[in-house]
Amino acid sequence: MALIDVAISCLNSIREIEEDVKDAIVYIDAGCTESFQLAGAFPLFLELGARSVCSLENMTSLENAVANWNHSKFDFANRIVIMTSRLLNDAHRYMLRCLSTHEGVRRCTVFTSISEGSHSACPDSPLGPDAYREYETLLVQDYNEHTNKSDRVSKDKFSSALESLTMEPITSDNVDDSSGDADGLVVSVHHFPLIICPFTPRAFVLPSQGSVAEASLSRQHEDSLSFGLPPISTGSMSDTDDVPPGATLTAHFLYQLALKMELKLEIFSLGDVSKNVGKIMTDMSSLYDVGRRKRTAGLLLVDRTLDLITPCCHGDSLFDRIFSSLPRGERFSTQAQLKQGVPSIDRPSLDVQVPLGELLNEEPSKTKESGLPEGVEAFLRGWDSFTSDPQNESDKKSTTKWPELLNGSLVATECFRGTPYLEAMIERRTKDGSVLVKKWLQEALRRENISVNVRALPGYATKPELQAMVKALSQSQSSLLRNKGIIQLAAATASALDESQSAKWDAFSSAEMMLNVSAGDTSQGLAAQISDLINKSALAELQAKKNEKQDSSSRGLLSFRDALLLTIVGYILAGENFPTAGSGGPFSWQEEHFLKEAIVDAVLENPSAGNLKFLNGLTEELQSRLNRLKTEDTKETPSDDQLDIDALDDDPWGKWGDEEDEEDNSKVDESYDDMQLKLDLRDRVDSFFKFLHKLSSLRTRNVPLREGSLASESSFPGDPSGNKGLLYRLITKVLSKEEIPGLEYHSSTVGRLFKSGFGRFGLGQAKPSLADQSVILVFVIGGINGREVMEAQEAVGESGRPDIGLVTGGTTLLTPEDMFELLLGQFSRF
Repeated sequence: MALIDVAISCLNSIREIEEDVKDAIVYIDAGCTESFQLAGAFPLFLELGARSVCSLENMTSLENAVANWNHSKFDFANRIVIMTSRLLNDAHRYMLRCLSTHEGVRRCTVFTSISEGSHSACPDSPLGPDAYREYETLLVQDYNEHTNKSDRVSKDKFSSALESLTMEPITSDNVDDSSGDADGLVVSVHHFPLIICPFTPRAFVLPSQGSVAEASLSRQHEDSLSFGLPPISTGSMSDTDDVPPGATLTAHFLYQLALKMELKLEIFSLGDVSKNVGKIMTDMSSLYDVGRRKRTAGLLLVDRTLDLITPCCHGDSLFDRIFSSLPRGERFSTQAQLKQGVPSIDRPSLDVQVPLGELLNEEPSKTKESGLPEGVEAFLRGWDSFTSDPQNESDKKSTTKWPELLNGSLVATECFRGTPYLEAMIERRTKDGSVLVKKWLQEALRRENISVNVRALPGYATKPELQAMVKALSQSQSSLLRNKGIIQLAAATASALDESQSAKWDAFSSAEMMLNVSAGDTSQGLAAQISDLINKSALAELQAKKNEKQDSSSRGLLSFRDALLLTIVGYILAGENFPTAGSGGPFSWQEEHFLKEAIVDAVLENPSAGNLKFLNGLTEELQSRLNRLKTEDTKETPSDDQLDIDALDDDPWGKWGDEEDEEDNSKVDESYDDMQLKLDLRDRVDSFFKFLHKLSSLRTRNVPLREGSLASESSFPGDPSGNKGLLYRLITKVLSKEEIPGLEYHSSTVGRLFKSGFGRFGLGQAKPSLADQSVILVFVIGGINGREVMEAQEAVGESGRPDIGLVTGGTTLLTPEDMFELLLGQFSRF
């Protein structure tokens, strides 16, 4: 039986819409861009006959000219395909602008990853059960109204813009002179569920700029930790009327995904939100769905809140290092507007910007303005020829921007002899993964018959080695294009191994290891470690701020913001290892008092550090106080060469009367304001520690973790970020058929029929087991990271069941920085 390949399934879905894509201008939104970049779908669109692929949010009127440049003057594009990962009402303004710009359009086909059922079930959508047909009518109506009210763009202005792009004279025959009559516009809306971001054939997440990932996973109540994470699984969240919008959209997405891939799911859930998602999916099933001939697969839904420590830690994963180190593409702001009382989540873009240009660029010589290899420079000159003029002096300055044109993204479908690069790398730790990338580069160099004089250490890979081999492989244009996949991956690996990035990651890992060791000892030792981290990080940040620059020796030091993330890790560890010593917290009153004082002192010394939600409204006042104190210190300590006028004054009495009283009153007022500000700050810090108490109670309040079989162990051999994560332990127990507390099976329609009716006659249906399925899909509601994908595959490998196809998915890709924003940033719940 063939295993599931989510990347190939995504590409095959695009092939199914060939008739719509052919000879059309394709517009994709930011979420689809993330999906199709990773899946490597852009060449496929052109192969299927698309005239061009453009950004929906960044569309311009010139794109019509670009799409028509290679066609006859009578063959203008009159078809548009729009693909979106958002609710139709959220993408409406972009689609309307797109149609209004292309006046000659006669047919518009819209593909959305949000099903009709999701539109009708989501409270943010005004559309009903027949959402697609309703929206077709609404879009045509709005287009008619907009066309009648707006004036057409000046033809002369459009022609001048077109002239600058095509570099040839424009005549009236070159410009589309269609009337733009809306009566001829035909709009059709269809469902396209497979808009996902496949990192490997067996691992995927949802687009971070799509409606499903942006929807809130928690409402405002005492068990909430963040709007972007499920609440604590106390077992009390059973009312499906209070299900957060993110859970509803996730349920509909997974149901439609299973239908598209022709899978009959046996659904299991662990956690309150996962149970609600499983229940919604089961209620959507019907006798017709169950009776169809499909492959059977197991679906395991897991709440992210059952294991927060794994995504907060800096584990031994090259994949996580790359996504944490490299810059991300800019996302289109959703303005985090409140919908039904909860905000939409601005998750970081999944578009990793690989700095290939920086890696190839050398110091410019006297004869060359650019430090790029000659082949690469010639390639970029041809690419940038429409804006460059060899006789123009300003063209020399433009070469400094050429390295930015080489910034690329990782593509999951790029492979070496049939093995996808990302799949092989994500399943290896940092050392093994970097050595594997080095071997791929060496093989590519041998294939291109290129020799490199570089000092290589067997069994290790360093940035200078990778950089030298990448430069050699990029000398010629043909070699650069043939080996673009491994070149991009090697550039990303070299950036992650750079000292400025690896030093901080290693410092985090060492600090997490110390916390793990202290957690196995006493609460006093763990509290002392946390306090020491806060004090040292605050001092180092203050010194760096005074010096106004950070030297190479302090690059690996952790900031105050980093220390707060480690504080979260320490409190979760304390809750797992120590009984409650104080009132509501894992530490005694005295131990926690020292921690509070350390944070208060750190904030007073550097109020702007951290950008913390619990300091909202106080940061400016604290900064003003700090600036005033610095000014007073400057006045009180005059320079040595400054003349002291008061010392030469013949009047020994100084100032008299009202002047002295005014100064005294001013100092009293300032002292009172300072005292009030410190009291407000202490109140904020107290609320922050109440939130830490909630995190420390995860093991006791999360029902599936109370019995201890799934809770993390206290020993941490060989892994600096702690023991194996929850997914590893969960999959290991599932495949060994051990009993898992809190795991709920959601019976299908036929199963419920057997249970309620035929069961009376001894025809009851036995509860299936996940271990009996040949395909298992594990989906973590709230997000996953690379380390968990690696450990999940390790669990399957160690089980002795090579016949099982495990697919791992999640709401989004999580890095430690993302977890900080979710827990302490604008989307946290204090």
